[in-house]
Amino acid sequence: MRLNTLLAATAAAAIMAGAAHAENLRIGASLPITGGLSVSGEKHKRGYELCTKLINEAGGILGRQVELIVSDNRSDTATAINQYERFINVDKVEAVYGTFSSRLTFPVASILSKYNMVHAIPSGGALRIYEQGYKNLFYFQVNAAEYTGKDVAAVIKQLIPAGEAPKTVAVVSADDFFANAIEAGLLGQKVKDPATDKEIADLAPGYLKDVGIEVLMQEKWPEEGFNDWLNLANSIKRSGAEMVIGLTASAEEAVQLTRSLKTVGATPKLVYLSQGAQTEFIEGVGKEAADGVLIHTTWHKDVPFESTLAGKPFNNADFVKAFTAEYNVEPDEDSAIPFAVCQGIEQAILGAGTTDNAKMGEWLHARSKDDPVRTVLGRFSWDDVGLPVEKSHIMTQWQDGSLKFVYPTGEFEGVSPFSYPKSGF
Repeated sequence: MRLNTLLAATAAAAIMAGAAHAENLRIGASLPITGGLSVSGEKHKRGYELCTKLINEAGGILGRQVELIVSDNRSDTATAINQYERFINVDKVEAVYGTFSSRLTFPVASILSKYNMVHAIPSGGALRIYEQGYKNLFYFQVNAAEYTGKDVAAVIKQLIPAGEAPKTVAVVSADDFFANAIEAGLLGQKVKDPATDKEIADLAPGYLKDVGIEVLMQEKWPEEGFNDWLNLANSIKRSGAEMVIGLTASAEEAVQLTRSLKTVGATPKLVYLSQGAQTEFIEGVGKEAADGVLIHTTWHKDVPFESTLAGKPFNNADFVKAFTAEYNVEPDEDSAIPFAVCQGIEQAILGAGTTDNAKMGEWLHARSKDDPVRTVLGRFSWDDVGLPVEKSHIMTQWQDGSLKFVYPTGEFEGVSPFSYPKSGF
């Protein structure tokens, strides 16, 4: 049965469900509202809150108002684990939304699996999260972070004229779940489960070697407390690499790295960052330094994704309008992704006709390319481990102070020409 047919069928049952369950439908989310991940955590909170508000204004889910319970995990793993335990055992939530970052998502996954909860993940791309054997994981982005380099390589192969592409690269990264995962794919490393030492994937030869780029420099900085950005930037400059890849764990780190490269006068032809699509990045570095920086993303405000909310059509433009009206600022992907998670959980409850998580999981697993979950991030169906099927990143680039999407070409209207080479910082 198609999604819209399912939603229509459950609409008639909503009145009866509401009579039987007059109490609020509680949903819990542990987020890093303070601590090192707080910028993205606060934006995730906004995405969840706006989606909940719009659903409640339309009558709730199955006739019940949604009560969103958000707790601040302070960017701390143990706190996040304890909060999901509390949601389930004390607050008696009927569903949960995932947290931010692979570092927090990895241990939280085991807790939610223990209680057989559907785990809709907004931000946790490391492949080893999905190789733990848990059955109800659903990732609401593009693919495991290890495969991000595929789209970076596609930009180099398809958008840069033959003979003009960079031939050398400096790869610098945070010692972080997410950054390490992207690096593994770019460099062609083996991915292992740290608990069992079991090999999960062999990514050789790596996306950089696939496009003929030689690694001249590779360096990591510690997950917390790093502040030696100028020395790092000087090392990058001295390497002479034509391309810089900065795999940062947060937008704040992307700002620090970019500022430092500007300060030392680095002149790469191409810069790719794993973070930096946020407004904090352009505000932190300025138009000139940001110009030409390439960043992968899952969402862009101008991509014409079609979705549903409260059983009715709701497209990406509707989301941008509602978010801007609510918060007086345009959204970025850190709010769009959790909004999509909320849409997915709502559709799962409506599709299953219940908040029974086993049945919600069955309904989500049954989605297909022709009968997907529809969100402001596009259509979703998942493979057996919980990774999306047939999705590619939207590759964006800062151009004259605006974030433009430059790839994939030919799939959407509004794609901007790729700017190359970078004119400096």
